[in-house]
Amino acid sequence: MYSVVKAEQLADRVHELVVEAPHVARHAKAGQFLIVRVDPDGERIPLTISRAEGDLVRVIFMTIGATTYRLAELRAGDSILDVAGPLGRPSGIPQNATCVVVGGGVGIASCPIIARTLRGAGNRVIGIIGARNADLMILEDEMRQACDELHVTTDDGSMGRHGYAADVLKEVIEAEPVDQVWVIGPAIMMKVTSAVTRPKGIRTWVSLNPIMVDGTGMCGSCRVVVNGETKFACVDGPEFDAHQVDFDRLMQRQRIYPEEEREALERHHASHCGCEPGARHG
Repeated sequence: MYSVVKAEQLADRVHELVVEAPHVARHAKAGQFLIVRVDPDGERIPLTISRAEGDLVRVIFMTIGATTYRLAELRAGDSILDVAGPLGRPSGIPQNATCVVVGGGVGIASCPIIARTLRGAGNRVIGIIGARNADLMILEDEMRQACDELHVTTDDGSMGRHGYAADVLKEVIEAEPVDQVWVIGPAIMMKVTSAVTRPKGIRTWVSLNPIMVDGTGMCGSCRVVVNGETKFACVDGPEFDAHQVDFDRLMQRQRIYPEEEREALERHHASHCGCEPGARHG
């Protein structure tokens, strides 16, 4: 069992958990992830490692399905049955380069650990974080400390600049030479934003989040198409060259189990309110 040390809601439907998991925290590197299972009857879900210090590891997630809602109900002092990791390949960290780290929505959770690692290797780090509005913005202060320069943008202009992360990235790469870019967020955001760097041939990395089960390359659930070849996000990634990713195939596979996900969430809500599955919940 793994103890929850801290549980906090950061924004609407966005939650932070800090878990005591020494074997993960001591070996975790930027770009890697872990897989958690809340209880014996729960499913296994992947979560990107947002921070690792001492014996503690932090994950940040949005409540979407039954398991993430269950995680959001945990409080300090509660326990998680399984925490497996670190999994996946770490970010490839250059030295003495100019790098841009772009985070969108809950994808911002993955950015500080990458930015700090890049800066620690002697790189100049420019951060760009974007959200739909100010209420959904997370980790601004942490990113400001991790980067040499930070740009904040919101879709509605309620915080920082009015616009999208892709707009700011375009301006940054026009203003100065950039060696590498990381883009992390929803699949459509990664697709649009990484397209900005294609004309200049800037190496751009995205962290893919397909459906995943075991996290060790055995089940094949997390397969993605990169440069026309099938890859497994859990062992070949999760970071891939953005300009080689088939984002349309990725988004199609992310929508493969909508009915099952809806039923699982209804059962979860029903178990908490005493309603029959399928009943409306306010």
